Amino acid sequence: MPKTSLSLKLLSISLIVFANALFSYGQSEKGFYRLVDSADFYLDDNTEKALSFLEDIPKPVENYISGRVAEYYSLKAIIHDDFNEFAEYYQCVNLAIKFGEIEKEYCIAGEVCVSMFSNLYFMDKHSMAYPYLDKARDFYKNCDKKYGIFEVEQVEAYAKYLDGEHEESNRFLLSKLDTYKAVSEDPYYQMFALYMITSNYIWMEDFNHAHKYFKEFKALEGKPKVIKLNYYAFKGAINSSFADNFFKDKQLDSTRFYLEETSKVTDYLAVDVLKDYYRLSSEFYKHLGEVEISLVYTDSLLSFQSHLYKKTIEGSIEINDSFLLEDSDVVEKGDSNEIVSSVLGGVSVAVLLAFSIFCFVIYKKQKKKLLVNNLDANNNLSYLKSNNDQLTTKVYGLETYIKNLKQEIKQISITEGVEFQKDKIKELYRNLHINSSTLLDKTGNHLELVNEFNIEFFKKIETDYPQLKKTETIICYYLLMGFSNKEIAVFFNTTIRSVESRRYRVSKKIEFNNEEETLLEFLERTFSDTLSLNTTN
Repeated sequence: MPKTSLSLKLLSISLIVFANALFSYGQSEKGFYRLVDSADFYLDDNTEKALSFLEDIPKPVENYISGRVAEYYSLKAIIHDDFNEFAEYYQCVNLAIKFGEIEKEYCIAGEVCVSMFSNLYFMDKHSMAYPYLDKARDFYKNCDKKYGIFEVEQVEAYAKYLDGEHEESNRFLLSKLDTYKAVSEDPYYQMFALYMITSNYIWMEDFNHAHKYFKEFKALEGKPKVIKLNYYAFKGAINSSFADNFFKDKQLDSTRFYLEETSKVTDYLAVDVLKDYYRLSSEFYKHLGEVEISLVYTDSLLSFQSHLYKKTIEGSIEINDSFLLEDSDVVEKGDSNEIVSSVLGGVSVAVLLAFSIFCFVIYKKQKKKLLVNNLDANNNLSYLKSNNDQLTTKVYGLETYIKNLKQEIKQISITEGVEFQKDKIKELYRNLHINSSTLLDKTGNHLELVNEFNIEFFKKIETDYPQLKKTETIICYYLLMGFSNKEIAVFFNTTIRSVESRRYRVSKKIEFNNEEETLLEFLERTFSDTLSLNTTN
């Protein structure tokens, strides 16, 4: 084959490969843009699905969705806010602002600044909040968003609502309500205004006007362009406010009605509203004397706050990791001045975020501790009541069994024939042995039923070692009380070897240093302070 022909063929193949590569790259980039579009499409109805689309974009995202990075981070900020992931939300907001300025996406930067203001103001960080509102004004001046200034106006009215300046907030909102209604292409402004007006009237205890504007608010349900997430979040907050005010006046029927209405939209409620709902429900049922239902809502509140605490800690770790990665990228790409500037900026933001998170965590922990202390007596009372009810049933069963046993012995004693009596006595002995093991509660709770004075032991060991089974927990208790393996075997109606095997499994699950101390020594060191002085052997 001539060299010229071979060269032409190689050149043709190279051009085809290069063209395919360009086509694949173009398709790939368009594909990543489509992921942003899909996330935006699903954002209002399915935030988890929206997040999954964004997570499919490779990192660093600016290499794959150039020109739309600000939009990417603004969408992630909304999702993290919806998931109550505060640390990640703040990080995404600041990245959206940063790339909004780079990409000249000033409308997006303005929107996230308004959102940031609302969240910071709600957390009483007013000095940190207002710079974001000032930035929002500047961004909206440089973008083509026709109603951007309305957002700034409304969050200022919302700030007055949060501060309890209800009359002043309503005075402004009512003067602007017709203007907001006229924005037919985006009913959010009307919806947000009606939510605040209704809420202000509720806290002013002007229920006639509150119901009037709440009715106007509810007329927006299902209308085109009304975002379901926002609508139900606002509606739940209004119902919760009604319930709170009626409960203060001890109007219990109305309180129950609005609590039930709030319960229908708990999936959409903001953090503060959901916490208030759990708190108010607990107080309401406690007032009615329905302690068990009250404790269910208390547990929900504690679990929710624990979840928020976990999310905050996880978010702070992720933020620290992301700053480290970002700084390393800067070192590779920038010159020395840019490196110093970027690192200092990153460190400053990291310190600010860390301090905010620290304050938030301390506040939550103190609030949770106060709530736990207030409810501790109720928990113990409920625990004792449950045990007493079970113990009463057990004692009644024992009394019935003994009564029947006496009748059977009496029947044997009047039976003629010594051999017949011996057979009956042997049969009675066998039955007695079988029934005695049955009477010893096999649910694993008999020690908790009888020994009411050592609730703290069971609470502590179940909290510290939830992996232990109930029977294993009770074996630990028997050991701590000084019983031998043989005695424990009698209590459980089992073999000594079975008890030894269970002790071994307990040692493995607890994972203490068995080379330095025995299981009994570990239990004495860890749980002796939980035992009541009233319990002795």
